[in-house]
Amino acid sequence: MFQMKKNVRSAALGLLGFAVVFAAQPAAADAGFQKWVASFRGVAASNGVSGATFDRAFRGVTAPDPEVLEKARYQPEFTAPVWDYFDNRVHEDSIAVGRQMARQWKPWLDRIERQYGVDRHILLAIWSMESNYGEILKNDKVMRNVVRSLSTLAYADKRRAKFARSQLVAALKILQSGDIDESHLTGSWAGAMGHTQFIPTSYQAYAVDADGNGKRDIWNSVPDALATAANLLRKNGWQAGKSWGYEVTLPPGRKFPGGSMSLSKWQSIGVVRARNKPFPSPSDNAELKVLDGREGPAFLMTKNFFVLKRYNNADKYALAVGLLADEIAGYGGLVRDWNRPFTKLSFEEKQELQKHLLTLGYYDGKIDGKIGSGSRSAIVAVQQALGLQPDGHPSKEVLSRLRER
Repeated sequence: MFQMKKNVRSAALGLLGFAVVFAAQPAAADAGFQKWVASFRGVAASNGVSGATFDRAFRGVTAPDPEVLEKARYQPEFTAPVWDYFDNRVHEDSIAVGRQMARQWKPWLDRIERQYGVDRHILLAIWSMESNYGEILKNDKVMRNVVRSLSTLAYADKRRAKFARSQLVAALKILQSGDIDESHLTGSWAGAMGHTQFIPTSYQAYAVDADGNGKRDIWNSVPDALATAANLLRKNGWQAGKSWGYEVTLPPGRKFPGGSMSLSKWQSIGVVRARNKPFPSPSDNAELKVLDGREGPAFLMTKNFFVLKRYNNADKYALAVGLLADEIAGYGGLVRDWNRPFTKLSFEEKQELQKHLLTLGYYDGKIDGKIGSGSRSAIVAVQQALGLQPDGHPSKEVLSRLRER
């Protein structure tokens, strides 16, 4: 989750706190950064953060995190087509693990669904999208000190400085609340935290102590994390018992109006639900979304789709959550698939492809079945070596040629 909040004004220099925190700094410490931290001590104090909390939070934080700045500056050369986004998120593994987690956490999901009215499969899909069901939290290369990350952005990234300052104040307040200690206040390079990846200000607004241990711990408590996600959706208008939307079939050659109208009205102008199923609530309003052109799948999105966008304001994100949730629930996949210029590999075949690329020395990443920039670069290199079109696509043709070798 990445939501911009209000700016926090600069305040007076806290020299005494600066002396406490930085009395004995290593030679490699960044003097400019330390000066910025000292000035921010006053900002934190003016927002109700105690000196003791500030000192604890910044103990050992002596220089910006260069990897945070690298990630902030990085602009991928490859613009992923729509099928690439969904293939890396809605696949056999994410579905199977989601079903396993549904069984494992059923008692808690029963309670959370009953209390907040949010479908459990939606919560499982969000958990998958945000942290791969918590697996990302085990990766020290991904999880970072939230205070250092946000301080780095506030100090050295002009585009994100305003956002980072407000998030840093919120992170310090979380630490001060006692919900988590400074050694476990970790998150992504941009400060998204826990199983369901909440930025600090959103955590403050929605975090829940579901397991009743007195702490709102989205880092270590799956019930807290899932209930927090459910609370966000409920407070933003989630409609219990309703779908996020429906795959539909469009009549050929017809243009459609923009905006929202009832499902029955859409049906009256020739839009039919996939598999010829009826719409359960024909009076509900919906908006047509076609993310891959008229030749790709089409959807009528109801209110819950737009509530999902309050979690992440992107059509692709909200649709991926909805599609993955439906698959976990056993409703089946798309009737009309995405437009791909190649034959799709299964999740296991993608892992096999990565293993071949690794063995041949083209790839040095994880064998995870997810085709990111590293996998695509390796595919391009091996395609060039094989005399194929270097398009970077994880195709049946590439895998077949590698099997032959």
